Amino acid sequence: MVDLPEGSALQIEARAHARERDARTASRALKASEDLLSQAEASSGSEPAWIDFYHHARLSADAAEVFRHLKNPKAALAWNQQAAAMPSGVFTRSVGMRLAIVGTAHLQARNLDHGLELGNRSVDILARVQSSRAKDYVREFNTALAPWRREPAVREFIHRTRTELGVAA
Repeated sequence: MVDLPEGSALQIEARAHARERDARTASRALKASEDLLSQAEASSGSEPAWIDFYHHARLSADAAEVFRHLKNPKAALAWNQQAAAMPSGVFTRSVGMRLAIVGTAHLQARNLDHGLELGNRSVDILARVQSSRAKDYVREFNTALAPWRREPAVREFIHRTRTELGVAA
């Protein structure tokens, strides 16, 4: 078993509860993670080693994912605004997955054009990496396209994900 920093464990817990559509428990875990981050930032000079990975941009990106799972696009997009300035050194896969997450939130908010724009950017990036987890995010994006299945741009996007990533709708 891997020993995770407490903040990361809370973020994982929040995402897990969000996938189960348990908004109350997911929000509670996310809030606990945010409180822990605030406490760590407030302790001057005595930061634990794990704080380098655990920062507000990461918390915000995870919160955007939590609220996307909970089908609360307004909250997901608000958290994404705080995560927009990801620190340097972010992995390509992470950027592609985040674009799929935010694109899905835009689809949930009934903004097809912006959602497809982000979805296409996500595929541009994720076509260069091999990751089953990344493909899962694109599958979730494709599922959110259901109300627009007859639109030519949506059919084209679905075809693109199938041919470039091997992801079916």
